[in-house]
Amino acid sequence: MRALLQRVEEAHVEVGGQEVGSCGRGFLVLLGVSPDDTAEVADALWEKIYHLRVFGDEAGKTNLSLADISGEVLVVSQFTLFADCRKGRRPSFNGAAEPGLADELYRHFCDVAARDVHVEHGTFGAEMRVSLVNDGPFTIWLDTDELARPRHTHR
Repeated sequence: MRALLQRVEEAHVEVGGQEVGSCGRGFLVLLGVSPDDTAEVADALWEKIYHLRVFGDEAGKTNLSLADISGEVLVVSQFTLFADCRKGRRPSFNGAAEPGLADELYRHFCDVAARDVHVEHGTFGAEMRVSLVNDGPFTIWLDTDELARPRHTHR
């Protein structure tokens, strides 16, 4: 799975001119699913996102997590996070999961997140318009393939 997190003051998603989801202070999560992803991968990604310390404390230091601020989340499906632009001028999206699996894991991710915070979401597979007020700006890229690698320690 890949997630592009944007720390936001607010975010909204529209389908056909109608707002279908929004959030206040928290994260806009653009979420892409690969064919190898599972519910366990989605669970681990949510845990990482939920506990990332990227919100300012009283001293302005990024010491607080979504859990600490009782933040909200807007999740928008985005298969284009798997765009492969290495060849030609038209991206390939072969690295993205087929729609059935992607929708299932997208919904699972939203359900797991909703256990911890207020979650709203876009409409899977729809043409959407997303607007946000990025706080910072603060944007983080997470790829579960990279998160699974052991960290090297320097001595």
